[in-house]
Amino acid sequence: QVQLVESGGGLVQAGGSLRLSCAASGRTNAMGWFRQAPGKERENVATIAGNSDIAVYRNSVKGRFTISRDNDKNTLYLEMNNLKPEDTAVYYCAAGSSRLNFDSWGQGTQVTVSS
Repeated sequence: QVQLVESGGGLVQAGGSLRLSCAASGRTNAMGWFRQAPGKERENVATIAGNSDIAVYRNSVKGRFTISRDNDKNTLYLEMNNLKPEDTAVYYCAAGSSRLNFDSWGQGTQVTVSS
């Protein structure tokens, strides 16, 4: 397992943008961003493979969010554009052996989108 630290959350108006970062303490394979809104279950936002950079997004963020990684810096990013109030949640970074097996989690960063 690796240590993961997220940053970049905050308060933004609808239509605005934020960029989340996740610094890992070591090399990682698959990584992903998840989110959990109050009273709701945690959901997968976007994942990226370790060796091919193939990305998968949930339908509601396609075309607005972009996941990327810098393996030299052991850092994962989530560029979020055209944010909507329904994107409000705590966003978590995760790492694992594959996109189906995440076993390291960050502490989360709050994203709040006002209407």
